[in-house]
Amino acid sequence: MPSTEIILTENVPGLGAEADVVKVRRGYARNYLLPHGKAYEVTPATMRELDNLKKKRAEREARELNEAEEIARRIGKAKLVFTLETGGTGKAFGSITAQDIMARLKNEVGVELDRHKIVLDRPIKDTGEHEVTIKLYHDVTAQLNFLVKASEETKVVETGPSDEHTEKPHRSFFRRKKE
Repeated sequence: MPSTEIILTENVPGLGAEADVVKVRRGYARNYLLPHGKAYEVTPATMRELDNLKKKRAEREARELNEAEEIARRIGKAKLVFTLETGGTGKAFGSITAQDIMARLKNEVGVELDRHKIVLDRPIKDTGEHEVTIKLYHDVTAQLNFLVKASEETKVVETGPSDEHTEKPHRSFFRRKKE
């Protein structure tokens, strides 16, 4: 198959990053990469521009690394408390998922994350303290510690006085209206 060399102008998943010189098939370059502005053909003029692209890439990566480290510090300081509906036996009626953690971080900490960056083996269904790893950048991860508590309504019912001796009047489903 005929192939050609191109210079990428942005990250292309599965192919390379910005300012990489890669070999691809001619049709892929001609029909997709070049028309969408994701790549340039390799010519002597574009090889001179390669240094500028590498500088832009280094600046962008340094900026993203600094932002990721700042977000990791903010996440590390966060103290989140989740409430989970539980039954009388302590069994949970739901779970805390990566989507819930992402929404809470956005609302309370002001950090906008993709839910796929939150490493959660399975949804959390038990109360207590939990620790979740969040992958922010290549080498930057944050540890989020949070507390999961049972909902207040179930605690009141469980610890409240028993109403076994008081009888409520029986009401029929079909009642006549007294006039």
